[in-house]
Amino acid sequence: METPRNEPPDEQHDGQHDELGAFGEVLAHWRKRRGMSKKALAEAMDYDPSYISHIEAGRYPAGEDFARRAEAKLSAGGQVWQSWQETATTAPSAASAAAAPSNAPGGLVVEDDHAELRYAGGIYTATMRRRLRNAGPDPVTRYLARISVDRYPGEPARSNAHYRAHPLTWDELGLVADCDGEPMDVDPKHDRDSFKEVWLCFANERGKFPLYPGERATITYAYTVPDTKWGPWFQRAIRLPTRHLGVTLTFPADLEPKVWGTETSTTAEAVPLHNPITRTQRGEETLFAWGTADPPMGARYRLEWRFRARPGEPTGDASPSLRTSSDRMKAAGIVQAGDAILAAVAEPFDLPEQAEAAGEVIDALFAALQRVREQHVFGKGMGLAAPQIGIGRAAAIVIPPDPDADPVVLLNPRITDASTETDEQYEGCLSFFDVRGMVPRPLTLEVEHTSLDGQTKITTFPYGVARLVAHEVDHLAGRLYTSRMREGVTPIPVEEYRGIGQPWKRS
Repeated sequence: METPRNEPPDEQHDGQHDELGAFGEVLAHWRKRRGMSKKALAEAMDYDPSYISHIEAGRYPAGEDFARRAEAKLSAGGQVWQSWQETATTAPSAASAAAAPSNAPGGLVVEDDHAELRYAGGIYTATMRRRLRNAGPDPVTRYLARISVDRYPGEPARSNAHYRAHPLTWDELGLVADCDGEPMDVDPKHDRDSFKEVWLCFANERGKFPLYPGERATITYAYTVPDTKWGPWFQRAIRLPTRHLGVTLTFPADLEPKVWGTETSTTAEAVPLHNPITRTQRGEETLFAWGTADPPMGARYRLEWRFRARPGEPTGDASPSLRTSSDRMKAAGIVQAGDAILAAVAEPFDLPEQAEAAGEVIDALFAALQRVREQHVFGKGMGLAAPQIGIGRAAAIVIPPDPDADPVVLLNPRITDASTETDEQYEGCLSFFDVRGMVPRPLTLEVEHTSLDGQTKITTFPYGVARLVAHEVDHLAGRLYTSRMREGVTPIPVEEYRGIGQPWKRS
């Protein structure tokens, strides 16, 4: 569920106008060159059309999120992004104003945002409460709310097929909304199989009650989704200046819920939540609470969970049907050997134009890695490629063996050089995790890869990390490690392998 972008205020300090106008001219040039109207660009970027007008006229400073989205949608070869960076450098006051709540689009500031998701009897009930302040010059008459579901995260083809056959409907959502106890009219904007957008109007059959400049109000809206249409995740996106964000998940205790989370921003890939999730017991329910102060614009926070038991089933980390390592990986959403996608060459990203799509794939990979970590200890590090979660794109993540090392995100990776010195070590693959195989690999690799902003990098990876990277690059080329094994060498059952949870040793 995400919050909207609304109109900006009409006035901007004259001292900033020249710098802002320069960015606006570049934006207008590329918009026209791409044959897009202001309305078309606004819809593509998920902004209000009037916001585009204000930016192009130099009346309002563009934020970083706006500039990145504009560059991605217009494919301007970096010129839109460069112009914004120059504006931020030569007019720091303008850049600061873009982040200031008093100059927020539409003037809306979220003083407190709390979302609660409750699961009971096969039904998820989401309740969103937002304390709003109108810091702008104009009355606010409506608020955009989004509802997005994904039954099978990381498996887009499966999810798409599921929702085509079983679309999410307005009737089952039963959406209701109020403003300080006054019912709000609901005006649907978009109605798709797994995605809804709706305007919550500051009006009802008894009259209108706009939020005037300087006023505060609390809006609350709630809806329900059956668990056949809701996957094990809940995401919040920051699209308005927000002072505090909180999320509470409430689950039946007898399901033995386990919860974790990740966060991403417009400038960084997904990482574990910086603040811990707290867990409390309340009768027969388990509550998980998480919150943060002053989250940055464009940030996304995603909580995920799994139920380690079902009523009437034995408790523990795996049910009787998940006795093997491969069973557990499959249950965590990992595509298993034999699937055609593992033998196909992954499609590269066109960056930075497809930065948003690449970011979503990276998020899905981090989420899948977290699910896998719940099932197994990885003393040698680990990796995961997008085809292994059913996405045929050139993206992979490697978690180095060093617990203090940052994850390695690989987009469009290509090995440019490899050492002649090699060693041979056992490798495992999440797509057939019941065996381990001895695989020769170079001790060091040079890999060319691309960042979300389209910049090309060459990184040298040594030893164990080089092995992990080589394994994932092979996946993106449609190869499994078995094709790298020496002739006559075959994988051994995991029961015979004695290196689980231990670092690699030089051979």
